[in-house]
Amino acid sequence: MTARITRPQSTAAAMAGGSVATGRRIERDPRPPSSRKAMREYRTRTDPLEGIWEEDVVPMLEAAPALRPITILHELARRHPERIDHGIRRTLERRIRTWRAMHGPDRETMFPQTHAPGRMGLSDFTDLGGLGVRIAGQPLDHRLYHFALVYSGFEHGEIVLGGESYTALATGLSAAFAVLGGAPAEHRSDSLSAAFRNLCTNDADDITRRFAALVAHYGMVPTRNNRGVAHENGSIESRHGHVKDRIDQALMLRGSYDFATLDAYRAFVAGVIAEHNRRHADAIEIERAHLRALPPSAPSTWEEASVRVTNSSGFSFRHTFYTVPSRLIGHRLHLRVHDDRIDAYLGAAHLLTLPRGRAPSKKAGRTTTHIVDYRPVIGSLRAKSGALADLTYRDALWPHTAYRRAWDALILVQSTREAARTMVGLLALAHDQGVEADLAAALDVLLDAGELPDLKNLRARFTPATSSVPAIHIEMPNASIYDPLLGGLCGELVA
Repeated sequence: MTARITRPQSTAAAMAGGSVATGRRIERDPRPPSSRKAMREYRTRTDPLEGIWEEDVVPMLEAAPALRPITILHELARRHPERIDHGIRRTLERRIRTWRAMHGPDRETMFPQTHAPGRMGLSDFTDLGGLGVRIAGQPLDHRLYHFALVYSGFEHGEIVLGGESYTALATGLSAAFAVLGGAPAEHRSDSLSAAFRNLCTNDADDITRRFAALVAHYGMVPTRNNRGVAHENGSIESRHGHVKDRIDQALMLRGSYDFATLDAYRAFVAGVIAEHNRRHADAIEIERAHLRALPPSAPSTWEEASVRVTNSSGFSFRHTFYTVPSRLIGHRLHLRVHDDRIDAYLGAAHLLTLPRGRAPSKKAGRTTTHIVDYRPVIGSLRAKSGALADLTYRDALWPHTAYRRAWDALILVQSTREAARTMVGLLALAHDQGVEADLAAALDVLLDAGELPDLKNLRARFTPATSSVPAIHIEMPNASIYDPLLGGLCGELVA
């Protein structure tokens, strides 16, 4: 309003961007309204807690400071139904908050920490089952192993199909270090059973033998936060929500939660996390310079076990039955157990890799899971086709749902023996001719049309026709025809 010195009040107010009334008010008193208004020292309405606050509420808070305001409100309504209604809830909450600030117990204090580059890495697992991801149309129940460096914010994630096992922890940790090209000085987690037995108070005594060997391999110091105190591992706990949100948002942007294979989904998650790391590239490069060099050899990230192949052409491991070629019956196999697969060895020779099975839940009503391939047992089934009817793992034997549908249709109209003979013939045809998927498609067409599979017709359709080999006459030339050539060569050599 300095323009008021040389200009009229209306002009000065317009130049200042205010109204004429505002200009008049400022001219009367330049102080802002907040500084002119005196604090009101009287109530504008009756205190709804008068006679109740000191007599009822304060004694309850002193006896149990953690009582929630809503609990106190319900108790007051019970004691004084004629005076208390839920319209005073906000008033009660504000009054209790003020009382706790002035008279309540001390609250836990969080101490901000300064983290040096290369000092601390953190591991934890988080559940991703709620995302609704499907693999080949089937819901995927899975977790994410999550590793982070505190200083730079580097993150790494691995899809885990089982629980929070040592194999999942070791595999994810070694993969993260391979991406980084180094390891931090200290590794922290919560009380993971894969790393700690959770029986002793001393970390050095409580650490598991396998995890101790893993951190020693990388030259790290293992630490953990106090049990039940998640915020001590807050640098990874807070990231769980962020990484799940980023994956969920990326799935929405993708337009589908379905993936053809598990590897495709793993590559998708890796891409989401890599994009996050690209945004922190500068800080990650700073921290890389402070990481410990990786040892020349890779650590053992698997569990080991030994099993004997039974005369059922398979072995049982952790409530799961696996089929193997019958030639291995009676042999003892050495297993390397990973999170998603099992590598089987005979001595030092690698034989085969099997998908990892999981023990069935109590709700499933089964005691054993079956990981079955019909190929190793089809030879014996040909000789004993009747065994298919009551085979323990029959439902796991079918390579496609079409074969299960065929069995269900055949068993309704044929005897058990005939249905078993037909199904064994179909499996043998799929195996011998390599037409497993094509035969499944043909079975679906027949069953959808209300027809039963005819083994003879299907054999004729999928077995290539044999034809006679034409007679081939080979006339051997007389060796003497080469003499002129040899003679000329000899003359040149003599000359």
